[in-house]
Formats: sequence, structure tokens, C-alpha cells
Amino acid sequence: MLEAKRCKESYVVKTSIVLPPDTNAYGTLFGGKLMAYIDDAAAISGMRHARKNVVTASTDSVDFLHPIHQGDAVCLEAFVTYTGRSSMEVFVKVTAEDLLTGESNICAMSFLTMVAVDKNGKPTPVPQVLPETDEEKSLYDSAKERAEIRKKRRKDSVSLVEAYKKED
Repeated sequence: MLEAKRCKESYVVKTSIVLPPDTNAYGTLFGGKLMAYIDDAAAISGMRHARKNVVTASTDSVDFLHPIHQGDAVCLEAFVTYTGRSSMEVFVKVTAEDLLTGESNICAMSFLTMVAVDKNGKPTPVPQVLPETDEEKSLYDSAKERAEIRKKRRKDSVSLVEAYKKED
């Protein structure tokens, strides 16, 4: 049995400045670029927790709550909130800061499921999580409900794929 780890052991902070090539015609960060940042932060967090390679199994919805403008600092905070046998739920919070005014806004939040894999790419066990803060405990306590929603969504996706295969 692997020794459980505290959430803060998987904590990641990633900060970047939004440059012109990262923006759309409105001068705001491309959504796809932000999604790549989110996936990257979640992968680092999962690897810190498992100390193994990880792959992304799913990304819950990413709601863009506030625009991130060119010249802003975009900061992502991520940590593992819950684990299964080989899977880890990772919470990612995205904040933008106007570096000239100091104004800061939470711009997005997402949950990703990362799976630890061995050298052959097969799922491998991960340590359990020990939540300590109120935020960590709240996210831990609500994780099973999110996991059930993901399982249903995955089942629906598989059914949809099977329906498309029959049409071909």
C-alpha cells in the first residue's frame, strides 16, 4: 500500500505573461492556449503526486469566466484533490492579473482526471490524498459526485461512438 500524500505535495503554480502570438483578434488569450496551460499544470501536479508519468483521461468543462488580455499575467494553481486506484482528480484555478493596475480576476476553473502509467503505458496505483485545508476537504468530499458524472459522461460518449460506427 502506498503512503497517502497531502494535497500541498502536488501543488503547482504556473505563471506566464500573455503575449501577442497567444491572443485572438480581440486581444484576449486563445481558449485553446489556456486549455493547454491547464492540461500542463494538471500533468505536473499529477506527476508530483504519483511520481510517475501521467496521461489525461478527461477534462471537465472549462468555463471562461473573465477575459485574459494581452499583457496580463495568467496564473494557474493546481493540486490533486482525490484519487482512485490509478486515477487522480486535479483541480486547476486560473487567475489573470493586469500587471499595470494590479486588478485580478478568477478567469476559469476546471477538474481534470489524470491516470498514472508505468513504463509500458499501463495504469499503475497512486497514493491516496490527505486533504488538510477547508478548501481541500470540500473538494475531496465532493469528488465522488464529480466522478460519477464523469463515468456517466464517458458511458454516453462510448454509446455515441458505437452509434456512429454502425452508421459507417
